[in-house]
Amino acid sequence: MAKKKSSGYMTAGERVAGVLFLFTYLCVLPFAAAPAFRLAERLLGTGISHGLRNMIYYYLLFAVTLAIFHRFLGRTTRLFADRLGPACKTILVGLVGLYGLNELAYRLTSLAVTPRVNLNDTAISAQIADAPRTTFLIVVVLAPFVEEVLFRGLVFGNLREKSRAVAYLVSCLLFAALHVWQFALSGRDVTYLLLMVQYLVPGVVLCWAYEHSGTLWSAIGVHAVANGLSALAML
Repeated sequence: MAKKKSSGYMTAGERVAGVLFLFTYLCVLPFAAAPAFRLAERLLGTGISHGLRNMIYYYLLFAVTLAIFHRFLGRTTRLFADRLGPACKTILVGLVGLYGLNELAYRLTSLAVTPRVNLNDTAISAQIADAPRTTFLIVVVLAPFVEEVLFRGLVFGNLREKSRAVAYLVSCLLFAALHVWQFALSGRDVTYLLLMVQYLVPGVVLCWAYEHSGTLWSAIGVHAVANGLSALAML
């Protein structure tokens, strides 16, 4: 079956601004966010709770994502409306594949590598206990939207025009690194990067969902539902 035409085409301006935003998101904000909030607390003369910090942080990311990619999002939304039935089927198949392949990958990797605590999951679990409504909004709506626009829409969608294999590889590796590199750095334990394997399967499935349906909303849907189910399991 022929591949559906994708909505991955972006203007030069979207690509340049998107790459700068992606670099900032991956390499600058993890170090700059905490000092920025401490400065804000001093200027305001009041404390900002951890839950409120997370909400402000992701709302700002959401707003910047909309500002940069609003034309691209308009195109992919129209395609989603035109292909609603197939796109919803892609979401369902993606979820089944995600959980099945995740289980297989976990069993295979546990044979070769001693299982380790995923500190990203631990941090999210603590956030749910502290501010459940705020955290659910972040992990189900804001984070999937921002991450899919960047890793699937920007990285995968544009690299695929040159090489499908490279697009899958780079998108999946960056997505996996996002979830583990800060913990490896803070703990000074490079072996923690092995946990990137846990995020490679979701990365592949999310790329497939976007590619198969031709609209980014399929990948966002799979990501949002998977995150929601994981968050519910942490309660």
